[in-house]
Amino acid sequence: MIYVFEEILKLKIMLKCSLGIDVSSKKLDVVLSVIDSQQLVKVVASKSAIANTMQGFKNLKEWINKHLKKYDIPLTICMEATGVYHENCALYLYQAGFSVSIILPNKAKKYLQALGLKSKNDGIDAKGLAQMGAEQSLKKWKPLGEFFYKLRSLTRQNQNIQELKTSIGNQIHAIEHGMFLEKSVLKQLKKTVALLDKQLATLEAILLKQLKSNETVFTKIENICKIKGLCVLTVATILAETNGFELFENAKQLVSYSGYDAIANQSGKHFGKTRISKKGNSHIRRCLFMPAFSVVKYKSGNFHNLYERTYQKHGIKMKSYVAVQKKLLTTIFA
Repeated sequence: MIYVFEEILKLKIMLKCSLGIDVSSKKLDVVLSVIDSQQLVKVVASKSAIANTMQGFKNLKEWINKHLKKYDIPLTICMEATGVYHENCALYLYQAGFSVSIILPNKAKKYLQALGLKSKNDGIDAKGLAQMGAEQSLKKWKPLGEFFYKLRSLTRQNQNIQELKTSIGNQIHAIEHGMFLEKSVLKQLKKTVALLDKQLATLEAILLKQLKSNETVFTKIENICKIKGLCVLTVATILAETNGFELFENAKQLVSYSGYDAIANQSGKHFGKTRISKKGNSHIRRCLFMPAFSVVKYKSGNFHNLYERTYQKHGIKMKSYVAVQKKLLTTIFA
Protein backbone atom coordinates (compact mmCIF):
# COMPACT_ATOMS: atom_id res chain seq x y z
CA MET A 1 0.00 0.00 0.00
CA ILE A 2 2.85 2.39 0.91
CA TYR A 3 4.66 1.46 -2.31
CA VAL A 4 1.57 2.34 -4.39
CA PHE A 5 1.25 5.68 -2.59
CA GLU A 6 4.91 6.48 -3.27
CA GLU A 7 4.46 5.64 -6.95
CA ILE A 8 1.44 7.98 -7.13
CA LEU A 9 3.51 10.78 -5.62
CA LYS A 10 6.23 10.23 -8.23
CA LEU A 11 3.66 10.74 -10.99
CA LYS A 12 3.10 14.32 -9.81
CA ILE A 13 -0.61 14.26 -10.56
CA MET A 14 -2.01 17.75 -11.15
CA LEU A 15 -4.72 18.53 -8.61
CA LYS A 16 -5.96 22.07 -9.31
CA CYS A 17 -5.45 25.05 -11.58
CA SER A 18 -5.44 28.56 -10.17
CA LEU A 19 -5.61 31.83 -12.07
CA GLY A 20 -4.35 34.94 -10.29
CA ILE A 21 -5.59 38.27 -11.65
CA ASP A 22 -4.05 41.59 -10.66
CA VAL A 23 -6.59 44.31 -11.50
CA SER A 24 -6.01 47.99 -12.20
CA SER A 25 -8.36 50.59 -13.64
CA LYS A 26 -7.25 49.97 -17.25
CA LYS A 27 -5.64 46.52 -17.45
CA LEU A 28 -5.42 42.99 -16.06
CA ASP A 29 -2.28 40.91 -15.46
CA VAL A 30 -2.93 37.18 -15.16
CA VAL A 31 -0.87 34.14 -14.14
CA LEU A 32 -2.07 30.53 -14.44
CA SER A 33 -0.53 28.05 -11.99
CA VAL A 34 -1.08 24.36 -11.17
CA ILE A 35 -0.49 22.45 -7.94
CA ASP A 36 0.48 18.78 -8.02
CA SER A 37 0.18 15.87 -5.61
CA GLN A 38 3.46 16.89 -3.97
CA GLN A 39 1.94 20.32 -3.23
CA LEU A 40 4.36 22.07 -5.58
CA VAL A 41 2.94 25.11 -7.38
CA LYS A 42 4.19 25.76 -10.91
CA VAL A 43 3.45 28.66 -13.27
CA VAL A 44 2.28 27.30 -16.63
CA ALA A 45 1.21 30.50 -18.44
CA SER A 46 0.97 34.26 -17.98
CA LYS A 47 -0.35 37.25 -19.88
CA SER A 48 -0.14 40.97 -19.19
CA ALA A 49 -1.90 44.15 -20.22
CA ILE A 50 -5.32 42.63 -20.95
CA ALA A 51 -7.78 45.51 -21.29
CA ASN A 52 -10.15 45.95 -18.35
CA THR A 53 -13.09 46.11 -20.76
CA MET A 54 -15.81 43.75 -21.97
CA GLN A 55 -13.72 42.81 -25.02
CA GLY A 56 -10.73 42.22 -22.76
CA PHE A 57 -12.83 39.86 -20.59
CA LYS A 58 -13.81 37.89 -23.72
CA ASN A 59 -10.16 37.60 -24.74
CA LEU A 60 -9.30 36.45 -21.22
CA LYS A 61 -11.99 33.77 -21.32
CA GLU A 62 -10.63 32.44 -24.64
CA TRP A 63 -7.10 32.43 -23.21
CA ILE A 64 -8.25 30.51 -20.11
CA ASN A 65 -10.14 27.89 -22.13
CA LYS A 66 -7.14 27.45 -24.45
CA HIS A 67 -4.81 26.56 -21.57
CA LEU A 68 -7.38 24.54 -19.60
CA LYS A 69 -7.62 22.02 -22.46
CA LYS A 70 -4.25 20.67 -21.32
CA TYR A 71 -5.53 19.97 -17.78
CA ASP A 72 -8.72 18.12 -16.94
CA ILE A 73 -8.77 19.54 -13.39
CA PRO A 74 -10.79 22.22 -11.52
CA LEU A 75 -9.94 25.91 -11.92
CA THR A 76 -10.27 28.60 -9.29
CA ILE A 77 -9.87 32.29 -10.12
CA CYS A 78 -8.37 34.50 -7.44
CA MET A 79 -8.39 38.30 -7.67
CA GLU A 80 -7.83 41.18 -5.28
CA ALA A 81 -10.60 43.64 -4.44
CA THR A 82 -9.44 46.88 -6.10
CA GLY A 83 -12.01 49.57 -5.38
CA VAL A 84 -14.73 48.90 -7.96
CA TYR A 85 -12.37 48.12 -10.84
CA HIS A 86 -12.50 44.35 -10.26
CA GLU A 87 -16.30 44.11 -10.19
CA ASN A 88 -17.07 43.94 -13.94
CA CYS A 89 -14.39 41.31 -14.52
CA ALA A 90 -15.51 39.24 -11.54
CA LEU A 91 -19.15 39.41 -12.65
CA TYR A 92 -18.30 38.42 -16.24
CA LEU A 93 -16.23 35.40 -15.13
CA TYR A 94 -18.88 34.39 -12.57
CA GLN A 95 -21.62 34.51 -15.21
CA ALA A 96 -19.35 32.52 -17.54
CA GLY A 97 -19.41 29.66 -15.02
CA PHE A 98 -15.99 30.07 -13.42
CA SER A 99 -15.32 29.73 -9.69
CA VAL A 100 -14.23 33.20 -8.49
CA SER A 101 -12.73 34.23 -5.14
CA ILE A 102 -12.26 37.88 -4.13
CA ILE A 103 -9.38 38.54 -1.73
CA LEU A 104 -9.15 41.56 0.56
CA PRO A 105 -6.03 43.65 -0.18
CA ASN A 106 -4.59 43.33 3.35
CA LYS A 107 -4.93 39.53 3.23
CA ALA A 108 -3.19 39.33 -0.15
CA LYS A 109 -0.43 41.66 1.05
CA LYS A 110 0.26 39.58 4.18
CA TYR A 111 0.33 36.38 2.10
CA LEU A 112 2.90 37.82 -0.33
CA GLN A 113 5.00 39.01 2.60
CA ALA A 114 4.85 35.50 4.10
CA LEU A 115 6.27 34.14 0.82
CA GLY A 116 9.30 36.35 1.34
CA LEU A 117 8.71 38.48 -1.76
CA LYS A 118 10.50 41.84 -1.43
CA SER A 119 9.69 43.33 -4.83
CA LYS A 120 6.21 44.36 -5.92
CA ASN A 121 4.72 44.76 -9.37
CA ASP A 122 1.59 43.64 -11.20
CA GLY A 123 3.14 40.39 -12.43
CA ILE A 124 4.41 39.41 -8.97
CA ASP A 125 1.03 40.20 -7.42
CA ALA A 126 -0.78 38.04 -10.01
CA LYS A 127 1.67 35.18 -9.42
CA GLY A 128 1.15 35.43 -5.65
CA LEU A 129 -2.64 35.39 -6.03
CA ALA A 130 -2.38 32.33 -8.31
CA GLN A 131 -0.28 30.51 -5.70
CA MET A 132 -2.68 31.52 -2.95
CA GLY A 133 -5.64 30.13 -4.93
CA ALA A 134 -3.77 26.88 -5.60
CA GLU A 135 -2.68 26.28 -2.01
CA GLN A 136 -5.79 27.39 -0.14
CA SER A 137 -9.47 26.54 -0.22
CA LEU A 138 -10.84 30.05 -0.67
CA LYS A 139 -14.43 31.18 -0.16
CA LYS A 140 -16.35 31.45 -3.42
CA TRP A 141 -17.56 34.90 -4.39
CA LYS A 142 -21.16 35.65 -5.28
CA PRO A 143 -22.24 39.05 -6.65
CA LEU A 144 -24.68 41.33 -4.88
CA GLY A 145 -28.22 41.29 -6.22
CA GLU A 146 -29.18 44.40 -8.21
CA PHE A 147 -31.63 45.54 -5.51
CA PHE A 148 -29.05 45.46 -2.72
CA TYR A 149 -26.27 46.82 -4.96
CA LYS A 150 -28.35 49.95 -5.72
CA LEU A 151 -29.35 50.18 -2.06
CA ARG A 152 -25.67 50.10 -1.05
CA SER A 153 -24.89 52.95 -3.46
CA LEU A 154 -27.66 55.05 -1.89
CA THR A 155 -26.69 54.36 1.74
CA ARG A 156 -23.00 55.02 1.09
CA GLN A 157 -23.80 58.28 -0.70
CA ASN A 158 -25.89 59.28 2.31
CA GLN A 159 -22.89 58.62 4.54
CA ASN A 160 -20.59 60.64 2.27
CA ILE A 161 -22.90 63.66 2.33
CA GLN A 162 -23.36 63.44 6.11
CA GLU A 163 -19.59 63.39 6.62
CA LEU A 164 -19.12 66.33 4.26
CA LYS A 165 -21.84 68.27 6.08
CA THR A 166 -20.15 67.60 9.43
CA SER A 167 -16.81 68.80 8.05
CA ILE A 168 -18.30 72.05 6.73
CA GLY A 169 -20.19 72.54 10.01
CA ASN A 170 -16.85 72.38 11.84
CA GLN A 171 -15.43 75.01 9.45
CA ILE A 172 -18.39 77.31 10.12
CA HIS A 173 -17.92 76.92 13.88
CA ALA A 174 -14.21 77.75 13.56
CA ILE A 175 -14.85 80.87 11.42
CA GLU A 176 -17.58 82.16 13.76
CA HIS A 177 -15.25 81.88 16.75
CA GLY A 178 -12.10 83.19 15.08
CA MET A 179 -10.51 86.61 15.70
CA PHE A 180 -11.69 88.12 12.41
CA LEU A 181 -14.89 87.10 10.64
CA GLU A 182 -14.92 86.86 6.84
CA LYS A 183 -18.62 87.05 5.99
CA SER A 184 -18.27 86.01 2.33
CA VAL A 185 -16.64 82.68 3.27
CA LEU A 186 -19.22 82.07 5.98
CA LYS A 187 -22.04 82.80 3.52
CA GLN A 188 -20.64 80.32 0.97
CA LEU A 189 -20.27 77.60 3.58
CA LYS A 190 -23.84 78.07 4.82
CA LYS A 191 -25.11 77.86 1.23
CA THR A 192 -23.19 74.60 0.84
CA VAL A 193 -24.81 73.19 3.98
CA ALA A 194 -28.26 74.16 2.67
CA LEU A 195 -27.47 72.41 -0.63
CA LEU A 196 -26.32 69.27 1.22
CA ASP A 197 -29.53 69.27 3.30
CA LYS A 198 -31.53 69.42 0.07
CA GLN A 199 -29.52 66.55 -1.42
CA LEU A 200 -30.02 64.46 1.72
CA ALA A 201 -33.80 64.95 1.57
CA THR A 202 -33.84 63.92 -2.11
CA LEU A 203 -31.61 60.94 -1.41
CA GLU A 204 -33.79 59.72 1.46
CA ALA A 205 -36.86 59.85 -0.81
CA ILE A 206 -35.06 57.79 -3.49
CA LEU A 207 -33.84 55.33 -0.84
CA LEU A 208 -37.37 54.87 0.53
CA LYS A 209 -38.67 54.30 -3.01
CA GLN A 210 -35.97 51.69 -3.58
CA LEU A 211 -36.94 49.87 -0.36
CA LYS A 212 -40.64 49.92 -1.21
CA SER A 213 -39.89 48.32 -4.59
CA ASN A 214 -39.25 45.09 -2.65
CA GLU A 215 -42.35 44.55 -0.50
CA THR A 216 -40.89 41.60 1.44
CA VAL A 217 -37.77 43.49 2.49
CA PHE A 218 -39.69 46.67 3.35
CA THR A 219 -42.15 44.76 5.55
CA LYS A 220 -39.27 43.21 7.49
CA ILE A 221 -37.62 46.62 7.91
CA GLU A 222 -40.86 48.11 9.28
CA ASN A 223 -41.09 45.29 11.84
CA ILE A 224 -37.46 45.76 12.91
CA CYS A 225 -37.90 49.54 13.25
CA LYS A 226 -40.54 48.96 15.93
CA ILE A 227 -37.52 48.78 18.25
CA LYS A 228 -37.41 52.34 19.61
CA GLY A 229 -34.05 53.84 18.64
CA LEU A 230 -33.67 52.10 15.26
CA CYS A 231 -34.48 53.87 12.00
CA VAL A 232 -35.01 52.77 8.41
CA LEU A 233 -31.62 54.12 7.26
CA THR A 234 -29.73 52.03 9.83
CA VAL A 235 -31.44 48.78 8.88
CA ALA A 236 -31.19 49.58 5.16
CA THR A 237 -27.43 50.16 5.51
CA ILE A 238 -26.93 46.80 7.25
CA LEU A 239 -28.99 44.98 4.61
CA ALA A 240 -27.13 46.73 1.79
CA GLU A 241 -23.69 45.91 3.21
CA THR A 242 -24.58 42.22 3.76
CA ASN A 243 -26.63 41.56 0.59
CA GLY A 244 -29.67 40.89 2.75
CA PHE A 245 -27.68 38.37 4.88
CA GLU A 246 -27.72 35.96 1.92
CA LEU A 247 -24.21 34.57 2.45
CA PHE A 248 -24.39 34.31 6.26
CA GLU A 249 -25.34 31.01 7.83
CA ASN A 250 -25.23 32.18 11.44
CA ALA A 251 -24.82 35.27 13.60
CA LYS A 252 -21.19 34.42 14.40
CA GLN A 253 -20.19 34.87 10.75
CA LEU A 254 -22.00 38.21 10.62
CA VAL A 255 -20.31 39.44 13.81
CA SER A 256 -16.90 38.56 12.36
CA TYR A 257 -17.73 40.19 9.00
CA SER A 258 -18.68 43.40 10.82
CA GLY A 259 -15.52 43.50 12.94
CA TYR A 260 -17.26 42.93 16.29
CA ASP A 261 -15.46 39.63 16.98
CA ALA A 262 -13.37 39.62 20.17
CA ILE A 263 -9.57 39.46 19.92
CA ALA A 264 -7.76 37.98 22.92
CA ASN A 265 -4.24 39.13 23.84
CA GLN A 266 -2.68 36.47 26.05
CA SER A 267 0.64 34.67 25.93
CA GLY A 268 2.18 32.80 28.86
CA LYS A 269 1.89 35.06 31.90
CA HIS A 270 0.91 38.06 29.83
CA PHE A 271 -2.77 38.97 29.87
CA GLY A 272 -3.57 41.96 27.66
CA LYS A 273 -6.88 43.67 26.98
CA THR A 274 -9.55 41.86 24.99
CA ARG A 275 -10.96 44.10 22.25
CA ILE A 276 -13.01 43.86 19.08
CA SER A 277 -11.01 43.24 15.91
CA LYS A 278 -12.47 46.12 13.81
CA LYS A 279 -11.32 44.04 10.83
CA GLY A 280 -14.58 44.07 8.98
CA ASN A 281 -17.20 46.28 7.39
CA SER A 282 -16.78 49.75 8.90
CA HIS A 283 -20.08 51.00 7.37
CA ILE A 284 -22.02 48.59 9.63
CA ARG A 285 -20.18 49.67 12.77
CA ARG A 286 -20.64 53.35 11.90
CA CYS A 287 -24.40 53.07 11.33
CA LEU A 288 -24.91 51.24 14.67
CA PHE A 289 -22.99 53.80 16.75
CA MET A 290 -25.85 56.24 17.45
CA PRO A 291 -28.67 53.64 17.61
CA ALA A 292 -26.82 51.97 20.48
CA PHE A 293 -27.07 55.22 22.49
CA SER A 294 -30.73 55.63 21.52
CA VAL A 295 -31.94 52.14 22.53
CA VAL A 296 -30.19 52.49 25.89
CA LYS A 297 -31.71 55.96 26.39
CA TYR A 298 -35.23 54.72 25.58
CA LYS A 299 -34.68 51.45 27.50
CA SER A 300 -35.74 49.40 24.47
CA GLY A 301 -36.06 45.64 24.93
CA ASN A 302 -33.13 43.89 26.58
CA PHE A 303 -30.57 46.37 25.26
CA HIS A 304 -30.70 48.59 28.35
CA ASN A 305 -30.35 45.55 30.61
CA LEU A 306 -27.31 44.42 28.62
CA TYR A 307 -25.74 47.86 28.95
CA GLU A 308 -26.32 48.00 32.72
CA ARG A 309 -25.08 44.45 33.28
CA THR A 310 -21.86 44.89 31.29
CA TYR A 311 -21.19 48.38 32.72
CA GLN A 312 -21.42 47.06 36.28
CA LYS A 313 -18.95 44.35 35.33
CA HIS A 314 -16.11 46.49 33.93
CA GLY A 315 -17.17 50.14 34.41
CA ILE A 316 -16.34 51.22 30.82
CA LYS A 317 -19.31 52.91 29.14
CA MET A 318 -18.04 52.69 25.55
CA LYS A 319 -17.35 48.97 25.94
CA SER A 320 -20.95 48.46 27.03
CA TYR A 321 -22.25 50.48 24.08
CA VAL A 322 -20.21 48.27 21.72
CA ALA A 323 -21.88 45.23 23.31
CA VAL A 324 -25.25 46.86 22.57
CA GLN A 325 -24.20 47.49 18.95
CA LYS A 326 -23.35 43.82 18.56
CA LYS A 327 -26.68 42.84 20.14
CA LEU A 328 -28.56 45.17 17.74
CA LEU A 329 -26.80 43.58 14.76
CA THR A 330 -27.61 40.01 15.78
CA THR A 331 -31.22 41.02 16.61
CA ILE A 332 -31.69 42.49 13.12
CA PHE A 333 -30.19 39.32 11.65
CA ALA A 334 -32.56 37.14 13.69
